[in-house]
Amino acid sequence: MPEARERWTWRGAFVFAVIGSAVGLGNIWRFPYLAYENGGGAFLIPYFIALVTTGVPLMILEFALGHKFGAGAPIAMRRLRESFEWVGWWATVVGFIIITYYAVVMAWTIRYMVSAATLAWGEDAGGYLFGQVLQLTDSPFTLGGIPLPVFIAFVIGWVLMYLIVRSGIKGVGRVVMISMPLPVLLLIILVLRGLTLPGAIDGINYYLEPDFAKLADPQVWLAAYGQIFFSLSLALAILIAYASYLPGDAEIVNNAFLASFVNCGISFLAGLAVFSVLGYMALEQGVDVAHVAAGGVGLAFVVFPTGLGLLPAGASLFAVLFFLLLFSAAIDSAFSLVEGVVTSVADKWNLTRSQAVTAVTLPAFLLGTLFTTGAGLYWLDIVDHFINNFGLVLVGLVECIIVGWFWGAKEVREYVNARSEIKLGPWYEFCIKYPTPLMLTLTLIWSLYKELRAPYEGYPLSALFLGGWAVVIAAPIVAYVLSKLHRREVS
Repeated sequence: MPEARERWTWRGAFVFAVIGSAVGLGNIWRFPYLAYENGGGAFLIPYFIALVTTGVPLMILEFALGHKFGAGAPIAMRRLRESFEWVGWWATVVGFIIITYYAVVMAWTIRYMVSAATLAWGEDAGGYLFGQVLQLTDSPFTLGGIPLPVFIAFVIGWVLMYLIVRSGIKGVGRVVMISMPLPVLLLIILVLRGLTLPGAIDGINYYLEPDFAKLADPQVWLAAYGQIFFSLSLALAILIAYASYLPGDAEIVNNAFLASFVNCGISFLAGLAVFSVLGYMALEQGVDVAHVAAGGVGLAFVVFPTGLGLLPAGASLFAVLFFLLLFSAAIDSAFSLVEGVVTSVADKWNLTRSQAVTAVTLPAFLLGTLFTTGAGLYWLDIVDHFINNFGLVLVGLVECIIVGWFWGAKEVREYVNARSEIKLGPWYEFCIKYPTPLMLTLTLIWSLYKELRAPYEGYPLSALFLGGWAVVIAAPIVAYVLSKLHRREVS
């Protein structure tokens, strides 16, 4: 007998889960630097426009799909039209690819929580990360060994994700009631500490000083749309899966607005925490803030640890809190990715929760071990770059066209309006059918142009093909094959 479909016990659990999925490492190490590079405070203008014209409409669209058809992405798309199932699997495969390496980044945060207690990186945070923690080799094709502490942290991360997702949607709901507010609380603590530091205001000024001339640069607008798209967990099968567990009378539009605006608020708050410490760091080192500003792995594991190590008091405490912040942001996003895949697999083959979780986590764990090797950072960087700039955007574009035009943007609007206090106007149909596909298409064109102009980060072309283009091309092929495998309808 198939298991009865679980339901969220109350609205807050669903909203917290969606926010937790959206609030990931990108909010902390990508948004602040992106804003700084693209006009500071002025960047918030295209960012907000992107949120309203793309982020919220696509989130509502995915909520509607999951809620109406009561299934994960593949079966929801199949129930829309049988030939569309492969698109749902495409989103699922992309989510699966991301979790294989995202779990490794989460392992780094666990590893660094231990290191932070003694500020083990000393005065050379870069050397500590690349030499001692990652044991980075000279090229992607020299794998090297697997650092034992990282691998242990990797196992711990996967055990936690397995237990959380296996506990079912009610178990996830209980977890997110703690794990989602935690990064907000930690961010507030770090902001309050950061603002008391000398030079903090200089850092905040660099972060938010508006440069309205930047608004004339198309790249700034593309960056804003890209950040909104990536940060809201769109086109990853997550939101469709979460919405499929909503009760029939669930609110949709309010939840989408609430989750998306809270996510963006947390991104803004993260910028205050990051740049207040960078301002202090610049003052202590006698350099300009621009000299210490960075994004991505460099910010989280090199620049920020260096800055925290300079604190006059409580350096170890705030370092531990920072990496606890990264871990709490990472784990919500990580188990949300797993949930999106598990829901798709369980719905397709009518598996029990335990069977589906095992079927997803075991191969993801095994594949992810590549990223724990000495060459892991290279492959992680390549796969992440291509899957985000091409895989995700392609899925979102196809999903938007199929649902907006074949189901009909008007039908989506009527469906959600019948279940929401906030009523969507004709603007919603316009956004789904025109601005959103247009901006996703332009983002793809721009990414392709940059890729053809110069090899990404100077990596060998063979590595870019194996870890980049081959992965992007294989994803829809695997998705199509999965859609053609025998299935049993969920009763």
